[in-house]
Amino acid sequence: MQKDNPNTERYIAIARACLKAINDTAENSGSREEKIQAVYEAIDQAFQAEFSEYRQSVAIMATVLERIASGQLDGGKAADLARKTLDQQPETTRNALMH
Repeated sequence: MQKDNPNTERYIAIARACLKAINDTAENSGSREEKIQAVYEAIDQAFQAEFSEYRQSVAIMATVLERIASGQLDGGKAADLARKTLDQQPETTRNALMH
């Protein structure tokens, strides 16, 4: 992955969580299935943490789009609301691919 890719830090955080879970389960007693489940849960938690900002941003934008789609705003007000919403986006979600 390229260092200038905005998702590099996300990938690193998820990879670290995976490796930590693998190392932790290697040291613990338990069945193979329990160890595999622990790693899956660590991966899921890491993904949830890294993409929570995206989900919040998408939820806000969906609300704004619903308001614009209702037709209750004229073109200028709709454009203004869209600009304000985009300006409030976290920097990490702007122009960043999610994969």
